[in-house]
Amino acid sequence: MDIVTNTPQSVPASQPIPDSSAAMRSAVKWGVIGLVALTVVGSLLGWLIGGKPGLYGALLGAAVGGGFILFTALGVLLTSKLPALTAGAVLLGTWLLKMILAIVVLAVLKPLDFYDKTALVLVMVMALVIVLGAETYGVLATKTPYVDPTPSTPVNDDE
Repeated sequence: MDIVTNTPQSVPASQPIPDSSAAMRSAVKWGVIGLVALTVVGSLLGWLIGGKPGLYGALLGAAVGGGFILFTALGVLLTSKLPALTAGAVLLGTWLLKMILAIVVLAVLKPLDFYDKTALVLVMVMALVIVLGAETYGVLATKTPYVDPTPSTPVNDDE
């Protein structure tokens, strides 16, 4: 009879097995990288096309759009060790807080004219798309086991 082991053959013994939060850490890392790249490119384009108001609109759009998405990933990362009910309540509360903050920020910005509204909206939408895409890449690129690699009970092959 063959011996069954619980050690994955594809992972070298010297390489540690990532924990359950590795995918979210990678998502946050790639999301921040994507947001920084978009902020630089969007700000440059906003400044070249719309001058100072275009620059301000692009910066505001990156902050609102990117911050909105990154706070969700950070919330999931920070609550990953909590019980499911507590983590769900915290995430729902932070989502509600983000919605209120986004409405307040956009309401405060609406009557002001120091920024270009088109640049704000374009960069905000691009931030949502790029940061979500970068976070998705970060999660999918992380190799984590779906099961606990250590057995919870010893396996007895004699039975």
